[in-house]
Parts: sequence; C-alpha cells; structure tokens
Amino acid sequence: MTELTIRRLQKQEEIPYKLLLLADPSKKNIDIYIFSSDIYIAEKEEKVIACYVLKAADSKTIEIKNIAVDPASQGKGIGKFLLNNACEIASKNGFKNIIIGTGNSSVGQLYLYQQAGFSIIKIIKNFFPDNYDEPIIENGIECRDMLVLSKAL
Repeated sequence: MTELTIRRLQKQEEIPYKLLLLADPSKKNIDIYIFSSDIYIAEKEEKVIACYVLKAADSKTIEIKNIAVDPASQGKGIGKFLLNNACEIASKNGFKNIIIGTGNSSVGQLYLYQQAGFSIIKIIKNFFPDNYDEPIIENGIECRDMLVLSKAL
C-alpha cells in the first residue's frame, strides 16, 4: 500500500460524511461521536478513498467507531490496511485494547475483523432497531444486534 497515505484529519478540514455514511447510515448517530473522536483519512493520488474514526473508551481501550472504504476501492486490502494502521496508532498512544462493533448482518466485516485478530466479546441485542429510525438490511439479513469485537495490542 505504498501509494496509499493515512493521516489524521485536521479540525478545520471537512468531515468525510460521504464515506462515514457507508458504514453508519445515520448522520445523527455519527454526529454523536465524531466531534470527540480522531478521524484518519486514507488518500491515494490526493483523493480521499477511505477513513476510520478512533475514540477512547477509557484509559486502556480505544474504539474504532467507523471504518469505511469507497466502493470503487473495496476488495483491494485497504480495509485490512486501515485496521492495522488503527492498531498501530492505538498502541503508540498507550492503549492496551482496541474494540470495534458491527452488525449481525455484516458478514464481510465480521470475516475481516476476525482475520485481523479480533474476537467477539459481547452482543448488544436489538442495538440497531433501538438506535436507528429505519431498518437496516445487509446481505438479505435484518441488522438487529451489534457484535462487539476486541483485540489486545
């Protein structure tokens, strides 16, 4: 991924909502965490093609609140690259664990996260119906429960 650069988004720069909404379909829910988080963007040829968001859960644990790759750039290992980068940054900042949540219907994401060394630690029942106005359907499955995965750093 030498042609891909990742950097922290500066406060004065525009928030990449178009990408963030790929992973979380509610701007209202994104706005709950985005202003107290660090956003990292991945650029290729000066174009933003992916991003992730980190937010400290406590002094030892940090959470990936959102991770998204532009559809035209998916399937090229960028998601895995972003996960590894997030783990490196979290570790350098003294965190011992990193967590990420995803829906029960997000089979591709579950595969990717587990391949990257994350393990399911918790299921939050009815998270999506309780927090989103519209049903979310992925892969022909209603997204109901949030699966929380963790990785030791």
